[in-house]
Amino acid sequence: MRIIAVLNQKGGVGKTTLVVNLGAGLARRGQKAALVDLDPQAHLTTSLKATPNGPELTTYELLKGQATFQQVLVPVGELMVAPSSLRLSGAELELASQPGREYLLKEALGDLSRFDLVFLDCPPNLGLLTVNALTACHEILIPMQTEYLALHSLSKLLDTVELVKKRLNPGLTVGGIIGNRFAKRKRLNREVVEMIEERFGDQLFSTQIRDNISLAEAPSFGKDIFAYKPRSIGAEDFDSLCREFLERGGS
Repeated sequence: MRIIAVLNQKGGVGKTTLVVNLGAGLARRGQKAALVDLDPQAHLTTSLKATPNGPELTTYELLKGQATFQQVLVPVGELMVAPSSLRLSGAELELASQPGREYLLKEALGDLSRFDLVFLDCPPNLGLLTVNALTACHEILIPMQTEYLALHSLSKLLDTVELVKKRLNPGLTVGGIIGNRFAKRKRLNREVVEMIEERFGDQLFSTQIRDNISLAEAPSFGKDIFAYKPRSIGAEDFDSLCREFLERGGS
């Protein structure tokens, strides 16, 4: 069983798109996957129209110790989803004074033996919610746009990962970096990919997620790309990413 945090402190890089479609693609390949929405903006929850089991059963209640992980989970197709809510926006302040606050999520998740994969969709910052995800997970996936400014935020993120690894989670690893909204015809995109390869080597996935309108449309229908347009470029790219992900992880 692998717990994977998907994060980047820069917003709009495709974290939720990656969690939804990688999770869905892997579930179609027989993997038992759970998706956990840790973002107060609840984009994952909205993208899959994951209606909570009652108004008080979200990841906010999970972190507060008011609900178990099993109580929070809702089925969405072949996936299990732990939905978020705006109440989570106050969690950082409310939980800041709690002893062991960095371990709240790890303790709350409990026994995950029923799953092969658990994906944590993190907020676009490096606050307490993200630190909880880094403490609870085995590895991280970093989606990033293939632009120069993304390289600067990547360096800061990796510094935070190293700090968490040193102090809170010695087994934490970088599972990979995934280029998103890639357009091969754009010289800038190609150059940035080459720079990432030079600096990070095989941490960069070979599969690049190309810019594709179907990926942007799918959430408005509450569907992943495979259910929405299985013959689209987006579905083709995520199918390739699923294959590479499994080859790398051996699951």
